[in-house]
Amino acid sequence: MVRSNQTSPVMGFILLGLSAHPKLEKTFFVLILSMYLVVLLGNGILILVTILDSHLHTPMYFFLGNLSFLDICYTTSSVPLILDSFLTPRKTISFSACAVQMFLSFAMGATECVLLSMMAFDRYAAICNPLRYPEVMSKAAYMPMAASSWVAGSVTAMVQTSLAMRLPFCGDNVINHFTCEILAVLKLACADISVNVVSMAVANVIFLGVPVLFISFSYVFILATILRIPSAEGRKKAFSTCSAHLTVVVVFYGTILFMYGKPKSKDPLGADKQDLADKLISLFYGVVTPMVNPIIYSLRNKDVKAAMRRLVFQRQFTR
Repeated sequence: MVRSNQTSPVMGFILLGLSAHPKLEKTFFVLILSMYLVVLLGNGILILVTILDSHLHTPMYFFLGNLSFLDICYTTSSVPLILDSFLTPRKTISFSACAVQMFLSFAMGATECVLLSMMAFDRYAAICNPLRYPEVMSKAAYMPMAASSWVAGSVTAMVQTSLAMRLPFCGDNVINHFTCEILAVLKLACADISVNVVSMAVANVIFLGVPVLFISFSYVFILATILRIPSAEGRKKAFSTCSAHLTVVVVFYGTILFMYGKPKSKDPLGADKQDLADKLISLFYGVVTPMVNPIIYSLRNKDVKAAMRRLVFQRQFTR
């Protein structure tokens, strides 16, 4: 496709989505809507439990409440737009709405990376320095830690979105994606995007590389400490306090590595199939990970299950 040299301002974009596969749209509408409702219900219940049950007023569950709220925000920034695209023949989005959606999606993803590393530090302090844990993870410490995660994610999202949306777009305003995914939008620019590429690389190092290293080193120390516990019951109890977080980390970063680490096909037919696969993986990544997080924490965490039972019992008792 030859692009025009004129750079008239783009008023909006067309989201391609699954328009090339209309038979899949209705099926995925029902599937994604069902999963989105599970995300809202599961994470909403976790937030209520961590607020209402005084036994869960600890740093670990404060971070968990933040993670649940973040997952709701992350899915809500994109899923309603995706569902609407499945039902609307003309899948358009205004320039300003595209910028807002890009900002929210990027901010929530970056914030989750930082928040998961904060949760790893909490588990490190609890297991490796239990006597100093109340001092290290006091309210004056863990609340600014959570706030800094949101601020850091929002700042980098603002920078990346501003750099992307200030670019000139020449005629071709079709985004080959469900949403205003930043890499898909950058492909439409008719100007040098080297600044964007460098800033994205720096952001990836800060918000993906550094947290992964921090989490890895934290769990090396955690594992070493657990292995030094003499009793098998003690080791099991210590590991159970961080197994849910470790599972969430593996699911979150494992999906990212699978999405961006697999080789690209050079065959045109293979590229078309891979393009569809990439869209579906991205779609499910945005919904499946937030959906499984509350399931993991409710199934693998005795405190959360006990808190849920207490709340149900109290409600039945007050009737």
